[in-house]
Amino acid sequence: MNVEQMEYMVTVANLGSLSNAAKELHISLSAISQSISKVESEIGLKIFVRNRSGATLTSQGEHIVAKAREVLIKVGELKEEVNRQLDMLSGELKIATIPGPIHLLVDVVSRFKRTYPNVKLEIYENGPVKIIEEVYQKQLDLGLILISNRLIEKHHKLSFEKIKEGKMVVGVRKESSLARKETIKPEDLIHETLVLYNDEYIHQYVTETLSNYGVPDILFTTNNTDAIKNAVKRGLAVTLGIDYSFDNRELREREIVMVDIEEGEHESVFLALVSHREGKANRVGKEFVSSIKKHF
Repeated sequence: MNVEQMEYMVTVANLGSLSNAAKELHISLSAISQSISKVESEIGLKIFVRNRSGATLTSQGEHIVAKAREVLIKVGELKEEVNRQLDMLSGELKIATIPGPIHLLVDVVSRFKRTYPNVKLEIYENGPVKIIEEVYQKQLDLGLILISNRLIEKHHKLSFEKIKEGKMVVGVRKESSLARKETIKPEDLIHETLVLYNDEYIHQYVTETLSNYGVPDILFTTNNTDAIKNAVKRGLAVTLGIDYSFDNRELREREIVMVDIEEGEHESVFLALVSHREGKANRVGKEFVSSIKKHF
């Protein structure tokens, strides 16, 4: 007999009806009926007498349901104690993120700090290569990076929690003729000068997709997002990136316009949390991961 079955029995006893209990618990009548029948079969005792007018407890059932009520009270007290301990959660969490998606973390961090004011969070930006390196060295608890399934397979010692799927887009200046297009073909990018963020997935896309149509004209590759944005806004080049990595302010002001790349056979890419498989799986980290997954 489990807690769920006890809740079913107590609810039926309180309401005197399986159908009313099913409505109260938001489950089907057959589900609650089968659950109680299973318990009766397991213990070899009849708990309820069922008839058209409802369900009444047998003499044995009264004792069983009374004990079930006591157990449910203790379970409730246990849940309250767990919540109380979580509210007192304290510790430290060191997180690094690639620059693009940091604006996505603002709401999560704000809510997390309100819920767990005793937790010290240290969050900073870094390049994906450096983040992976620091996770390997266990200098970081968590990293937020872009990753594909094929790249995940390369890092056997790391654990990845996929948070959000994205798509590759082109970032162009608002005056560019490309800004008026709904989509851009990958082969058209061969005729454009590119400035690229130093990311493993973007490098993979350039070498495995764009290189099929010629030699990409790459002006520079860097982790300096300001340098990339300035080059695009001045019309020196266009850039590639994942849709949610572009800064919200610049998109609102239309300084940089995102244009979709026509769907091809390129791999899906994900925003993912990365941690070391042998790292300390502390409760602070688990709660933060849970908060991010709920947000997205």
